[in-house]
Amino acid sequence: MTLVSAAELVKHYGATAAVDGVSLRIDRGTTLALVGESGCGKSTTGRLLLALERPDSGRVEVAGHDVHALSRRSLRELRRTMQPVFQDPYDSLNGRMTVAQIVAEPLRVHRFSGDLEARVRELLDAVTLDPALASRYPHELSGGQRQRVAIARAIALDPEFLVCDEPVSALDVSVQAQVVNLLRRLQSERGITYLFISHDLALVRHLAHRVAVMYLGRIVEEADTEALFSDPRHPYTQLLLASAPRPRVRETPAVVESTNTGPRGTGCAFAPRCPRATDRCRIEDPALRDLTDRRVACHYAETVAA
Repeated sequence: MTLVSAAELVKHYGATAAVDGVSLRIDRGTTLALVGESGCGKSTTGRLLLALERPDSGRVEVAGHDVHALSRRSLRELRRTMQPVFQDPYDSLNGRMTVAQIVAEPLRVHRFSGDLEARVRELLDAVTLDPALASRYPHELSGGQRQRVAIARAIALDPEFLVCDEPVSALDVSVQAQVVNLLRRLQSERGITYLFISHDLALVRHLAHRVAVMYLGRIVEEADTEALFSDPRHPYTQLLLASAPRPRVRETPAVVESTNTGPRGTGCAFAPRCPRATDRCRIEDPALRDLTDRRVACHYAETVAA
């Protein structure tokens, strides 16, 4: 059953289309990973889903509610259902507040009526933090501890949907797996639905049920995780997998790099970098279409597999 859906989201900053017609769905209790190069529109998509920004056009539904059509009061109530976990916990936590105050903040805002101190202890325990840290300040914690505090704050109101925007990229490698395993456990125990934004494909393969690949503001391929990793059909997906610092899942032809970062022209945006591009690719923009086991925006998706 779908919890989160987006239809034809568009968001421009000046002449730049950060998000250019993104449509997606996330089923309850699952993780959709959103991957792609820096600047492709991943974080903006996450912010649009959380109603932290308004799209220029398009629609977002969370738990059956059109989030951008809600009144301020109704949106505030819906925020109990959806929460963010940002990249750098040092920046996202208030350095003047103790751990207990940080975790309790959403409870106070939404007028939690129970035992506040007991709830904070329960949340710290849920993210495997020593309750003795409740009186500490963020600068007194390690990076992994700070991110666990951020996660505790995010789950304080028992949300159904979390947008995790590069939640482990600022952490040491030795801590990253611990935080990812924590997210998996919380999903198993609480049925949380995730949008997991990342450039780390090894983590994505470990955590996600489905993967959507973005390029210049658009989704170019989406599939179940193992199907995408074992049989990528878009040349850009193949490039990402071949460039990852892990054993290649397949041999991929050399790709011509492009420095073109200007406005989108006609045809496929990836054509200047694609070794398989034809005249049709340079003229006709491929639609994101359904194949048997995925969606892919490539004229030659049926034959692109090596």
